[in-house]
Amino acid sequence: MKRQVLITAPIPDALVERIAAVSPDLAIERLSIPREGWPAGYTTQAEIHYTTDRLLRPEQAPHLRWVHSHWAGVEGMADSPLWAIGEDTDDAGGEAQPGYRVVLTTASGIHAPNIGQYVLAQMLAWANRVPRWLRAQREGTWPQGRRETFMSDELAGRTLGIVGYGSIGREVARLARAFNMTILVTKRDARRVADGGYTLPGFGDPDGSLPTRIYPNEALRSVVAQCDYVVVTLPLTARTRHLFDESLLQAMKPSAYLINVGRGGVIDERALIRALQREWIAGAGLDVFETEPLPDDSPLWAMRNVILTPHVSGMTTHYEERAVDLFVANLRRYLAGEPLINAVDWQEGY
Repeated sequence: MKRQVLITAPIPDALVERIAAVSPDLAIERLSIPREGWPAGYTTQAEIHYTTDRLLRPEQAPHLRWVHSHWAGVEGMADSPLWAIGEDTDDAGGEAQPGYRVVLTTASGIHAPNIGQYVLAQMLAWANRVPRWLRAQREGTWPQGRRETFMSDELAGRTLGIVGYGSIGREVARLARAFNMTILVTKRDARRVADGGYTLPGFGDPDGSLPTRIYPNEALRSVVAQCDYVVVTLPLTARTRHLFDESLLQAMKPSAYLINVGRGGVIDERALIRALQREWIAGAGLDVFETEPLPDDSPLWAMRNVILTPHVSGMTTHYEERAVDLFVANLRRYLAGEPLINAVDWQEGY
């Protein structure tokens, strides 16, 4: 009997064919889910589900053993009963996370090139006073005192702090090293420096050799106090929610810039607004927010010391191809009964 794969992620036909080519024992089912939800009475015999964020209920998919997310973040999936610990085992082959009825894997790791580039764009924009360039152009003025107004800084010799050293943080470090920056990193387990996640060839820091120093999370306050740029790449979990509170923001240099490409809830947004208004820090580059879309009445929209973007740093013309490459690699592992890449550990929350 063929192993059924349900694909609800919107990927091109050519990439679906690449998935089907993994094995003649696969049966592919494609389904476009309308905005209002699953079709009435829908059930499937699928063993594998490749999705964006639409999850089946257990009774809809009694044979489901593995869900793969087209995205990296999982906080919106945490409440699904699919992940309940139970007695079920995977008697059809493939290795699920021990103790879980269904394993969830993610696309973490494929975003490193484009988000790394985004972070460097933010740092270069602040260092070169790009917001001031754009204001002068928009206002049609040739400012007096151009030297003082537009004097650029240099990244060389500046200290970069990377909070969370996964695939994105490692790519930021690789790019920052070319600018001769001092690189300080905080990591949950500072003793394990090698990258245990999915890495695109030629990107990142697989062996963990690039940082000037790696600190445990407990040293975060002393790390941010040393940094000219602080980059947040953390997922949102119970441990990381509002990690950057008023106290931590006040520990940063008044000349420092905070850049967040992780999740908005990692930073207490009200505290950040106060920090920017009172100039506890010099500025912020924000791609993620506690509430998305960012409310129309948020003070962040009008702040001169903020560059904000509408959660776009993860977007790239290469996204679908890289996402399917990762799924295909995992699919081969699943069929061979090998451990899956990027399996979510619900005790850690990612």
